[in-house]
Amino acid sequence: MTHSLRFQPGFRLSRRDVLVLLLGGATATGWWREAPWFSALILFTVGHFFLFCNVLRMARRYEQLWTAVFLGLAVTTLRSDTPDWGQTYGLSLLTTVILAALQLRHPSYHGVWWQRVNPDLPQWWAQKTGLQHPV
Repeated sequence: MTHSLRFQPGFRLSRRDVLVLLLGGATATGWWREAPWFSALILFTVGHFFLFCNVLRMARRYEQLWTAVFLGLAVTTLRSDTPDWGQTYGLSLLTTVILAALQLRHPSYHGVWWQRVNPDLPQWWAQKTGLQHPV
Protein backbone atom coordinates (compact mmCIF):
# COMPACT_ATOMS: atom_id res chain seq x y z
CA MET A 1 0.00 0.00 0.00
CA THR A 2 1.43 3.38 -0.94
CA HIS A 3 1.91 6.10 1.65
CA SER A 4 -0.85 8.24 0.14
CA LEU A 5 -3.41 5.46 0.59
CA ARG A 6 -2.70 4.74 4.26
CA PHE A 7 -5.21 6.06 6.75
CA GLN A 8 -3.06 8.27 8.97
CA PRO A 9 -5.12 11.14 10.39
CA GLY A 10 -4.09 13.38 13.28
CA PHE A 11 -0.95 15.30 14.12
CA ARG A 12 2.14 14.45 12.09
CA LEU A 13 5.77 15.43 12.23
CA SER A 14 8.45 14.39 9.76
CA ARG A 15 12.19 14.94 9.73
CA ARG A 16 11.69 17.55 7.02
CA ASP A 17 9.17 19.38 9.19
CA VAL A 18 11.61 19.43 12.10
CA LEU A 19 14.33 20.69 9.77
CA VAL A 20 12.10 23.54 8.52
CA LEU A 21 11.22 24.47 12.12
CA LEU A 22 14.86 24.43 13.21
CA LEU A 23 16.09 26.41 10.20
CA GLY A 24 13.25 28.91 10.55
CA GLY A 25 13.94 29.36 14.26
CA ALA A 26 17.68 29.72 13.71
CA THR A 27 17.18 32.21 10.88
CA ALA A 28 14.71 34.26 12.94
CA THR A 29 17.13 34.26 15.87
CA GLY A 30 19.97 35.39 13.60
CA TRP A 31 17.93 38.34 12.32
CA TRP A 32 16.45 39.39 15.66
CA ARG A 33 18.99 42.11 16.56
CA GLU A 34 19.39 43.54 13.08
CA ALA A 35 15.79 43.40 11.84
CA PRO A 36 13.25 42.29 14.46
CA TRP A 37 10.39 42.86 12.00
CA PHE A 38 12.01 40.35 9.60
CA SER A 39 12.55 37.88 12.41
CA ALA A 40 8.86 38.15 13.35
CA LEU A 41 7.92 37.66 9.70
CA ILE A 42 9.91 34.44 9.56
CA LEU A 43 8.41 33.13 12.79
CA PHE A 44 4.89 34.01 11.64
CA THR A 45 5.22 32.16 8.34
CA VAL A 46 7.04 29.14 9.79
CA GLY A 47 4.43 28.96 12.57
CA HIS A 48 1.66 28.89 9.98
CA PHE A 49 3.50 26.23 8.00
CA PHE A 50 3.53 24.08 11.12
CA LEU A 51 -0.12 24.79 11.97
CA PHE A 52 -1.39 24.13 8.46
CA CYS A 53 0.77 21.13 7.55
CA ASN A 54 1.14 19.31 10.85
CA VAL A 55 -1.67 20.30 13.17
CA LEU A 56 -4.74 21.06 11.05
CA ARG A 57 -3.55 19.25 7.91
CA MET A 58 -5.08 22.05 5.87
CA ALA A 59 -6.31 21.51 2.32
CA ARG A 60 -3.88 22.81 -0.29
CA ARG A 61 -6.38 25.36 -1.66
CA TYR A 62 -6.75 26.89 1.83
CA GLU A 63 -2.97 27.03 2.25
CA GLN A 64 -2.66 28.76 -1.09
CA LEU A 65 -5.45 31.20 -0.29
CA TRP A 66 -3.81 32.12 3.03
CA THR A 67 -0.47 32.54 1.28
CA ALA A 68 -1.98 34.87 -1.33
CA VAL A 69 -3.67 37.00 1.36
CA PHE A 70 -0.55 37.15 3.51
CA LEU A 71 1.82 37.89 0.61
CA GLY A 72 -0.49 40.58 -0.72
CA LEU A 73 -0.67 42.25 2.67
CA ALA A 74 3.05 41.85 3.42
CA VAL A 75 4.18 43.20 0.05
CA THR A 76 1.84 46.16 0.40
CA THR A 77 3.14 46.80 3.91
CA LEU A 78 6.76 46.61 2.75
CA ARG A 79 6.15 48.96 -0.18
CA SER A 80 3.90 51.56 1.43
CA ASP A 81 3.57 50.86 5.17
CA THR A 82 -0.18 50.53 4.60
CA PRO A 83 -1.53 48.47 6.18
CA ASP A 84 1.02 48.49 9.00
CA TRP A 85 2.52 45.23 10.31
CA GLY A 86 -0.02 45.00 13.13
CA GLN A 87 -2.87 45.15 10.65
CA THR A 88 -1.13 42.75 8.29
CA TYR A 89 -0.68 40.19 11.06
CA GLY A 90 -4.20 40.81 12.36
CA LEU A 91 -5.85 40.34 8.97
CA SER A 92 -3.69 37.29 8.30
CA LEU A 93 -4.71 35.78 11.64
CA LEU A 94 -8.36 36.48 10.87
CA THR A 95 -7.86 34.67 7.57
CA THR A 96 -6.25 31.79 9.49
CA VAL A 97 -9.26 31.51 11.82
CA ILE A 98 -11.76 31.58 8.94
CA LEU A 99 -9.87 28.98 6.92
CA ALA A 100 -9.35 26.77 9.97
CA ALA A 101 -13.08 26.89 10.70
CA LEU A 102 -13.86 25.93 7.11
CA GLN A 103 -11.31 23.10 7.24
CA LEU A 104 -12.70 21.74 10.51
CA ARG A 105 -16.17 21.53 8.95
CA HIS A 106 -15.05 19.62 5.87
CA PRO A 107 -15.86 15.87 5.70
CA SER A 108 -12.21 15.15 4.87
CA TYR A 109 -10.83 16.91 7.97
CA HIS A 110 -8.03 14.70 9.30
CA GLY A 111 -5.97 16.95 11.58
CA VAL A 112 -5.75 16.99 15.37
CA TRP A 113 -8.89 16.01 17.25
CA TRP A 114 -10.34 14.48 14.11
CA GLN A 115 -12.12 11.82 16.23
CA ARG A 116 -14.16 14.55 17.95
CA VAL A 117 -14.47 17.01 15.12
CA ASN A 118 -15.04 14.53 12.30
CA PRO A 119 -15.95 11.07 13.64
CA ASP A 120 -17.21 10.04 10.19
CA LEU A 121 -13.75 10.42 8.64
CA PRO A 122 -13.04 6.66 8.49
CA GLN A 123 -16.21 6.07 6.49
CA TRP A 124 -15.48 9.05 4.22
CA TRP A 125 -11.95 7.75 3.65
CA ALA A 126 -13.13 4.21 2.89
CA GLN A 127 -15.70 5.55 0.42
CA LYS A 128 -13.12 7.74 -1.36
CA THR A 129 -10.36 5.12 -1.50
CA GLY A 130 -12.32 1.88 -1.58
CA LEU A 131 -10.06 0.63 1.22
CA GLN A 132 -10.96 -0.21 4.81
CA HIS A 133 -9.29 1.77 7.54
CA PRO A 134 -7.32 0.14 10.36
CA VAL A 135 -8.76 2.41 13.07
